[in-house]
Parts: sequence; C-alpha cells; structure tokens
Amino acid sequence: MTLEQLRIFVAVAEREHVTLAARDLNLTQSATSAAVAALEARHATRLFDRVGRGIVLTQAGRLFLDEARAVLARAAAAEKVLADLAGLAHGTLALAGSQTVANYWLPPLIERFRARYPGIATSLAIGNTDFVAACVRDGAADLGFVEGEVDAPVLTATAVAEDEMVLVAPVTHPWAWRAPRDAGQLAEGPWVLREPGSGTRAIFEAHLQGLGVAPQALRVVLEYPSNEAVRAAVEAGSGVTVISHRVVEGSIRAGTMALIEFPVPSRRFLALRHRERYATKATQAFLDLASDGHT
Repeated sequence: MTLEQLRIFVAVAEREHVTLAARDLNLTQSATSAAVAALEARHATRLFDRVGRGIVLTQAGRLFLDEARAVLARAAAAEKVLADLAGLAHGTLALAGSQTVANYWLPPLIERFRARYPGIATSLAIGNTDFVAACVRDGAADLGFVEGEVDAPVLTATAVAEDEMVLVAPVTHPWAWRAPRDAGQLAEGPWVLREPGSGTRAIFEAHLQGLGVAPQALRVVLEYPSNEAVRAAVEAGSGVTVISHRVVEGSIRAGTMALIEFPVPSRRFLALRHRERYATKATQAFLDLASDGHT
C-alpha cells in the first residue's frame, strides 16, 4: 500500500462519502474509488459497507482507520524533520485552538509569526477543548491552545497567558441592578452555557463546586457550541452566563449586556504538545512567541 492510498482511505472514512472526499482531495471520484478498491482487493478485506447510496466503515475499516492515521502522522513528522533542515525558511505549522483562544487570542499572534517567518504555511483548526486535545494527540496539530485543563498523559501543557472570566446578564435581568448576594442565588439563572466539553463550561462548573453549588442545580435553558451564540443569547435576554471578558467587552462597553459584580476566577490559556512527537523549529518558534509575555 502507498501513503496516497492511506490518505484517500482516511479522507473517505472521515466523510463516509467518496464524492466529498474526492472533492476535498482534488481528485476524481473514479481515482478515489479505485484507491479504496485497490486496498480492499490487495488485502482481501472489505473496509466499507455500501448502505443505500452511502458508505459506512466495517469493523475492519474502523480498526484500520486508527493505524492509517498513525502512519500518516509519522510520515508528516518525517517530512517536518526534513523541512527543519532548511531552517525556518520553509515548512508548515498546524495549530488547533479552542474557541476563546482561537477567535480572540491567537489571530494577532499568528500574524506576528507570519510576519517573522513568511515561508511557514500556518493553518488553524477550531473546536472545543476536547477537539483540540484530540488533534494534538492524533498528530493532526503540532500545537494546541486551550483554556481548559486536559487529562491526557501523552500531552504536555504549558501556561502561556491569563484570561479574565466574568459573570454577565441581560440589561433587563434583576442582577443588572442587584448582584447575587451569595452562591446559592446562582442557581436561579436562567443560564446560557457553552456545551459540555468546552473549557469555559468545565472551569465554571469546577468553580461552582468550590462554592458548594452542584452544576446540576443550575437552571440551564440554552447550550451553544460557540461563544458568539452565547453572547447573542445573553444580549437577547435569554439568560446569564460566565464567559471570557475578551468575548463580551465590546457588548459591555456598548451597554447591551451588564457586567455583574460577582467573583469569578481567571483561567490560564495552555499550549498543548505531544510528548513523543518531534517538535519542529516552527513549533518551537511559535511556542516561544506565545510564551514571550503575550497576554
């Protein structure tokens, strides 16, 4: 088998669609199908079941997918070692960031990096903390940046910045003119929160437990997978939330939501790297830039 066949198989497996994989790989549908068929024929193993007009991985295909990803990650690492021989004149850097970090902290840092090393092609994938950790663990990203703690022994976590968290409410909410007197009042809400798996949600729930309030006691009326949706819902009057000050400072300044005086802990932005994978010069240069007093 070839690396190209593996690359095509992984693309088809992740999308469960030959046409979409072919389009994203800039290949013809026939070439994509032929690559998968060649793998199946060579090893006399069916990797996909054709169900109706779609395809799904067989048990063998699911097992093979993990191995194929691992081989491609190792091949990418080998390419990066060779690219490093040319210094920082050429190469790639794959980053992943959770939403607060990626939307509000990373962009100016990436721009500074690009200005300093214009020959390094930099990409950024955005998701929640769990997504970012998985990208770094599986080799899809050289560096990940998150605002939540990650329990993954294979990853190292380095603090690179502080982020202020705040409690905010619609301007029509009673808390806008009288802040909650104690933690027990927090349960009343109603609350608009990020989805489980996000760093913002995890840190807030840990803070609640420290105050003696069970997260399940909150009256959560909405959950959203993005900071922008949470912010818009609070502005629309749906409920209160705890969120990064970076996300809502414009809304507070504009008077479309109220900043509530209630103690909320700050958090750290963390850089994640795989312990066992080679750190390229580009990876180290970006990490140095991120750690160099950038807040």
